[in-house]
Amino acid sequence: MSATRLPVLGAVRGFGTAHGYAVRGELVSWGAEEWADIKWGSVYHALRQLTKEGLLTATELGDPTGRVDYEFTEQGAVEFFHLLRRALRRFEHRPDLWMAGLALLPALPRAEAIELPRQRVNNWSPAGPRSSSRPRPGPIPDTWGSCSTSGCIPRAAPPSGRAA
Repeated sequence: MSATRLPVLGAVRGFGTAHGYAVRGELVSWGAEEWADIKWGSVYHALRQLTKEGLLTATELGDPTGRVDYEFTEQGAVEFFHLLRRALRRFEHRPDLWMAGLALLPALPRAEAIELPRQRVNNWSPAGPRSSSRPRPGPIPDTWGSCSTSGCIPRAAPPSGRAA
């Protein structure tokens, strides 16, 4: 499953009707460039492809900008919820899908939003689905000097030329 389809469908769903620039801006506001492997040209490609598949409708506005507004179809809603449930339920070594699912979690009823990640945990093992040979992470280095409820203060670096 492409990690672009779910967030693009989710952004269009959130707007009701949206043009490509709005969808791209929404994904940027989610920080999607940090957790998803979405190249921004692929947002526009995804909108066209989803339209071709009947999941979105496209309306050309006929203005000088050439703007096209996209809207969900009934089939698009079915596909959106299918992709969302799959991203939350299935354990895959794809953090981009998991993060897309988490970003869109509020679209689900509360009971389902609790149960689907629970199913994912039940399908998880340290090395992936049904395996036990994955190495464990090493220790986390102590780089913080002092932490309180108001935040952490990093250790001061020693002056250059001196040992710590």
